Amino acid sequence: MNKVLKILILASISLLSVIYIGLMQFQAVKTAEVKEIEIKLTQSNGHPIIAAAGDIACSPTSLYYRDGNGTSNNCHQKATSDILLKAKLTAVLPLGDTQYETGAFSAFEKSYAPSWGRVKNISHPVVGNHEYVTAGANGYYKYFGVAAGDSSKGYYSYDLGQWHMIALNANCSQVGGCESGSPQEKWLKADLAAHKNLCSLAYWHQPRFSSGEHGNDSSYKAFWQDLYAAGVEVILNGHDHNYERFAPQSPNGQPDASRGIREFVVGTGGKNLYHFRNIQPNSEVRNNDTYGVLMLSLEPKSYSWQFIPEAGKTFTDSGSTPCH
Repeated sequence: MNKVLKILILASISLLSVIYIGLMQFQAVKTAEVKEIEIKLTQSNGHPIIAAAGDIACSPTSLYYRDGNGTSNNCHQKATSDILLKAKLTAVLPLGDTQYETGAFSAFEKSYAPSWGRVKNISHPVVGNHEYVTAGANGYYKYFGVAAGDSSKGYYSYDLGQWHMIALNANCSQVGGCESGSPQEKWLKADLAAHKNLCSLAYWHQPRFSSGEHGNDSSYKAFWQDLYAAGVEVILNGHDHNYERFAPQSPNGQPDASRGIREFVVGTGGKNLYHFRNIQPNSEVRNNDTYGVLMLSLEPKSYSWQFIPEAGKTFTDSGSTPCH
């Protein structure tokens, strides 16, 4: 073997070694990228664990639906529902706009049912604006049945562990208003008076405060005033298709560490994601590129939260706070 040939062989071996090492490093990076976020909230001592998100299932006629598998940017309801199946949950809170575009019963059967419908038996939903594109939100009430409450109201309450849970209907024109003195607001005030739990949580679709495309909405100020007066801890909303966590605040949006309510906007259930527009005071954490669900551990005197992203994503948010 001549000297030139030996040099060529050695050079080839060196090049192959470099390529192999590079491929292994690339594979390690890819493996790290798809590693799932560990779910840290687990049931202990009987404390309820819940998961929530809104703005969930694409229309089965959408170009992005693709037999429920979606695309890189749209229709991730299957991926977010996979999180629900892996977690050991007490309850699931669908935060409205559960089925696009019109909330038709046939669409629920084709799109929502094979995804989030897999945890229907532990779901306590609230109705969104898209469900009312179908008259009376009939598709929504037919699909969820008694779990959605009285179809003429859409608001109800229940207890989980030592927590009181309040589901409200933010589609004000459909239920006689949301302002002070409206039938729903009177019901809310009476419900709060009848349930003096140390810890309480309320949820509905459209948020009072949001840095997202829809922004703030004062329509729900009366809800906030009643909930604040009663010492409620947490409010969950959807509507803006992103994740946002606020510091505890008053109904007027003033910081209030001692009695303020912490609001989460969790519009990351799968449909699509929105941009942020006007960043609101007291907004602590925001993300608009990750689908996922918010999990909460409802302990007797406190709560903990963790945002769990779909597989392959790394954004998360977690913390804990004592009840008032």
